[in-house]
Amino acid sequence: MFKLAHISDIHLGPLPELTLRELASKRITGFVNWHRNRARHLFPGTLQCLMDDIEKREPDHLVITGDLVNLASTLEVQAVTEWLAEAGDPQDISVVPGNHDAYVPGAYEKMSRAWYPYMRGDAGPSGWLKEHSCFPYMRVRGQVALIGCSTAVATPPFAASGYFGPRQARATVNLLRAAGEAGLFRVVMIHHPPIRGATSMHKRMIGIRRFAATISSGGAELVLHGHTHLNTVYWLRGHAGPVPVVGIASASQGPGGSKPVAAYNFFSIAGAPGNWQLTRERFALNGDASAATLAETTRFYG
Repeated sequence: MFKLAHISDIHLGPLPELTLRELASKRITGFVNWHRNRARHLFPGTLQCLMDDIEKREPDHLVITGDLVNLASTLEVQAVTEWLAEAGDPQDISVVPGNHDAYVPGAYEKMSRAWYPYMRGDAGPSGWLKEHSCFPYMRVRGQVALIGCSTAVATPPFAASGYFGPRQARATVNLLRAAGEAGLFRVVMIHHPPIRGATSMHKRMIGIRRFAATISSGGAELVLHGHTHLNTVYWLRGHAGPVPVVGIASASQGPGGSKPVAAYNFFSIAGAPGNWQLTRERFALNGDASAATLAETTRFYG
């Protein structure tokens, strides 16, 4: 039995002080949005509550599907780097970036360098190289292949879209096929929901059809995403039948907002190719945000 925990959209706070130079960019819109909206509903304590509950359940691995920061400032990236080190060993945590992690030009490279140990594939170079793209990457843990994809790109103000391009699609198909031939349970991690209509146009993933073709051609057993701050289940066509596409609420969402309270997915994976068993338990904050409790159980396979 392999136990996999999934959180997303940490938006680690509080927002640090930004220089005038940092604010002279798209960050000014995000800065205003933070103080008008996010700061009232995204609480660091909710994230710690989830992490404490996850630790008690002793997962074999933790997946984080993007948006670890808010405006991708240098201080934020550094704070997340320190938080990741406290959360666990890079061998036990896999990260893919979100649109907030690539908020402005240059942020993607800064984030990739700092968090590379958590986004390094088993066959990747020992250190981050500017000319080397981290994505897609594959990590094999027990009977599970974790395949990380990136949709993170810098976008204009008031846009939060992502991009899944041809090069990444081809490489992902190759990884999926290799993992399938090895008899592994394939989990694809991505930030933007790869489903048409799952979010508004200015927040959508460009390359949705390409991603669907990637899953159909390469094969997969599970897709995990974030971005919407919603607890959702969609489906994509796969080799052996429908593939569940599972989203999760923001890990820092406190009560009283328009989005669901903070939650995490906890998957139990067992079996073998042709007879996989997959169960999801979704744990969410209780009414007074003092603990996480079981909110839903879904059996996808078996």
